[in-house]
Amino acid sequence: MKHLHHITLIAASLLLASCNDWLDVQPRSQVEDTELFSTESGYKEALAGIYSSMVSTKTYTKEMTYGFLGVLAQEWDFYYSSQYDDAASYRYDAAYPTNYIRNIWANSYSGIANTNNLLAHIDDNPGLFSTDNHAVIKGEALALRAFLHFDLLRCFGVSYAVNPNQPSIPYSTALSYRVFPQLTVHEVAEKVVEDLLAAEALLKTADPIVTNREITESIDNGYLLNRQMHLNYYAVKALEARVYLWMGEYAKALAAADEVIRSEKFEWAKVSNLQAGYDRCLADEHLFALNNLTMTADIADEYFSDGSQYSFAVTRDRLLDYFDNATQDYRYTFLFKSGSATHANNRYLMKYDPPSGNNIYYMYKMPLIRLPEMYLVKSEVEYRNGNTDAAKATLNQLRTARNLPALDELPSDYYLELLREYRREFLGEGQLFFLYKRLNRSTILYSDVDAVAEKVYTFPLPITETESAQREDNK
Repeated sequence: MKHLHHITLIAASLLLASCNDWLDVQPRSQVEDTELFSTESGYKEALAGIYSSMVSTKTYTKEMTYGFLGVLAQEWDFYYSSQYDDAASYRYDAAYPTNYIRNIWANSYSGIANTNNLLAHIDDNPGLFSTDNHAVIKGEALALRAFLHFDLLRCFGVSYAVNPNQPSIPYSTALSYRVFPQLTVHEVAEKVVEDLLAAEALLKTADPIVTNREITESIDNGYLLNRQMHLNYYAVKALEARVYLWMGEYAKALAAADEVIRSEKFEWAKVSNLQAGYDRCLADEHLFALNNLTMTADIADEYFSDGSQYSFAVTRDRLLDYFDNATQDYRYTFLFKSGSATHANNRYLMKYDPPSGNNIYYMYKMPLIRLPEMYLVKSEVEYRNGNTDAAKATLNQLRTARNLPALDELPSDYYLELLREYRREFLGEGQLFFLYKRLNRSTILYSDVDAVAEKVYTFPLPITETESAQREDNK
């Protein structure tokens, strides 16, 4: 097992704990592929297992959202210093950053390996599948492979705007012992797009979120319910918008973002639900989220409360600076809580707090793509195209939804305002660092490090990869 990018391959099968919740899964021992993929249920279990593997503190339950990436983007005033001081100073060769980087690489490629295992078998017997499940499962698997590779590219490849021909990462397309070649930034991005377009083609005619086919729990045990918890068709389009923007393919990014917006399948979070504490994770806006059954309460208690030494927090003054003193902004008003006693000046993010009430719709969700990003993509492309009025109007749609007054004019530094808006909107979600990188900004707010000169936007390849696979310099 030494050579699939020197990561340990994990079993692709997980048991379903509930017929009504296909992401409520627990790991089990390895099962032979012939058994796992002999039934439609086996494919469902395998796909659920891939989603479940992403619910890890090493990636999207911590380090790829509010932890390591949040610290790199200087989002927090306070964090557990012994674990993150080196990260805040971009000392990637220190012990903790080395460990975070190694885990991101290993966990992501493990998920990719399991995705490849599913894809290697899914066309063997299409007759196994009922209704549209073959197309949906295959489409989601292709999209997951693209999603995981693209985040690896954003971590380990230089910004596309800097050098698309710089060597970056392998693109793994098979469960194999062979070492996949290291590709350039451009080559990886093209393969991501290829998988996304294949996923789009499958999901466009099969995904109930597009076809409007009514799904109930009595139909296939409700397997195609809760499409926001899967990489559904519109989540794939949103990911296309994210990837095309990264590549500088602005017309394609705009078209993809606009399709998501015009679909009207997703709504802005309602102030009544925010005020009541029902919708702290902004669930109505989720295009794609992970089902985090076991970690949601633990996240709030362990990482966003004044009762834990491991918590992340900002001061009241810094939070006011983030929001330009606009305390009427719904995000400021409803998504932060105050500390107490010696921590009274601290403000703790509430996106990952358990919601008030018992509505399952608002529980256990870790957002990975949300609707506001599509408005910000659209506004940015309109600005780049010289259509400042359209860019302003699109940005104002987001501002209005957050209870802010519409802008009469765009700020003189549009990209600085874009960075500030990403910080306000996606705090604790892992997107701000990647925006700094895509824009190749020398200065990260609240840091005195020259990010471009010090090459802080590109993680070093894990040492096992550089020593055993003889990779070229990725920086």
